[in-house]
Amino acid sequence: MQVFIAQVINGLSLGSIYVLLVTGFNLLLLVAMIIHFSYPQVVVFSMYIAWVVLRLTGDNLFLGILAGVASSIALNLVSAPLFQKVMAKRGEVDINSTMVLSMGIGMIITDVLSHSFNQGLPIAFPESLASEAPIVRVGLITIVSGQVWSLAVGIVAVAGFFLLLYRTRPGRAFRAIAEDPNGARLVGIPILRTGLYSYALSGVLGGIIAVLLAMLLGSASPGLGEQVAHKVLAVSIIAGLGNLAGGLVVGLLLGVLEAIVQGYVSGSWSNAIAFVIMLVVILVRPKGLFGTKL
Repeated sequence: MQVFIAQVINGLSLGSIYVLLVTGFNLLLLVAMIIHFSYPQVVVFSMYIAWVVLRLTGDNLFLGILAGVASSIALNLVSAPLFQKVMAKRGEVDINSTMVLSMGIGMIITDVLSHSFNQGLPIAFPESLASEAPIVRVGLITIVSGQVWSLAVGIVAVAGFFLLLYRTRPGRAFRAIAEDPNGARLVGIPILRTGLYSYALSGVLGGIIAVLLAMLLGSASPGLGEQVAHKVLAVSIIAGLGNLAGGLVVGLLLGVLEAIVQGYVSGSWSNAIAFVIMLVVILVRPKGLFGTKL
């Protein structure tokens, strides 16, 4: 029973990061109308920038975290014109062109990380950020600070995002574009500017995710983004593309399920869980468990 409880706690902390990743991914899908498959690579790139700043500043956590968030925002905004160029029509999701472009961006980021940082070797974050010292230990149940921060910040960030989405003017503009882009344009909502806001907001989420991953994992490698990207795509398809509430539920459940499998089954079967579920959902409910919002 203790093993089960410990793995559920691990799963909730991992699932909270999945939720944030899928939220940023779906925001760009609904408002900017792009399939940003390389969004996790942007997050990993931000982890590397935070690591560089931490080394240069003697492990100054404030500057390291600030650099991670700022780099995520900047990289998202820099990629915006590229996506807009390849979109055939404003107001329609061009899955093929935007997904191919995003995959190309992801490959470039991975290649840069492999050749320009730490000689391509994995990086390790300082104990001041990624401490593995347990803060609670009861039998086999161990809770470290990274798990607490991941879950707590994840809850606050998602709550803040939904508050912005449903209680602010920019949020109403986001929802209007997601529901009917042409109608939103007719009532005077600036489609291009609002789309740029979504890039910036997803960049903020990406920076937060980068810090949480650094705290939870304590390290990063150039291939981490590609591994996470597959999970994000799987969660999005299982929940339903563009379904924010569905992504929240599926992200948490997938994190818990993976952790439980890791606790009871030897090998790397947990990595196959998401894809097995995705295949079953595609066959049974092609639009996802909660329905697509596209």
